[in-house]
Amino acid sequence: MTLSSMTGFARGHGVSGSYAWAWELKSVNAKGLDLRLRLPAGWDAVEIPVRTRAAEILTRGTVYATLTVERQGVAPVVRINEAVLTAALATIRSLAGRIEAAPPRLDGILALKGVVEVIDEDEKEEDRRAAEAAVVSGFGQTVADLAAMRAHEGAALSEILQARIKEIAALAARADAAPGRRAEAVKARIAEQVALLLEASGRFDPDRLHQEAILIASKADIREELDRLTAHVAQVTRLIGQGGSIGRRLDFLAQELNREANTLCAKSNDVELTNIGLELKSVVEQFREQVQNLE
Repeated sequence: MTLSSMTGFARGHGVSGSYAWAWELKSVNAKGLDLRLRLPAGWDAVEIPVRTRAAEILTRGTVYATLTVERQGVAPVVRINEAVLTAALATIRSLAGRIEAAPPRLDGILALKGVVEVIDEDEKEEDRRAAEAAVVSGFGQTVADLAAMRAHEGAALSEILQARIKEIAALAARADAAPGRRAEAVKARIAEQVALLLEASGRFDPDRLHQEAILIASKADIREELDRLTAHVAQVTRLIGQGGSIGRRLDFLAQELNREANTLCAKSNDVELTNIGLELKSVVEQFREQVQNLE
């Protein structure tokens, strides 16, 4: 299975009888799946099957779906609205004896708003149901096209994520091999600090300082952080290879990678290790930003 981005765009259109329809879909990042539909008046019947189809294909993302429908090749029918015409004529007659004016002309009466209505031919029930089925089917194809575009972008994201995770693994290896974390280097630094303290004051107990030095050395050890970084890198690599909807799991692992990088920086008492830790934090943040786009 490949990875998929949560961003994409697709458009589909078709004709069913006298109905011409078009779908336009665009998706952006979101924690879950949120389909936001804009349907023409009177087309609510397609909402439930459309939502069902979207959930079958997509897992995450806010999807904006707009449907437009037009009837083509349908002869217009001109109809007189009798109620409006009757009311207009009654008003004209009531004003006839009160104001001096020329008698109303037919074209003037017909020009009154609402007197003449231009409507399409009455649609048949079976034609409407066929059009609704075509619209739902068309949505299925359009959302599949959207998923294909998201998968194409996901393939590019996969390469970026793999590059970032390799950088993280390389930095962890550099930290592991850094001369500053060797036992003799740590011992030398602590011995130097203890010597400075003893020179500054004769009131320090050498045995007590020795115990404190051992405690400091154990706290400064980053072996545990490096082991966890290695484990997280292996899990990320496995998930990317597995593919599918892994965005949330990778986001959690990105947080864990960042936690280990922060701890490494906090425990480091060596310039090289500190620099590696800061570089590690930067790469982990780049990894996390890309993960936010994954389904």
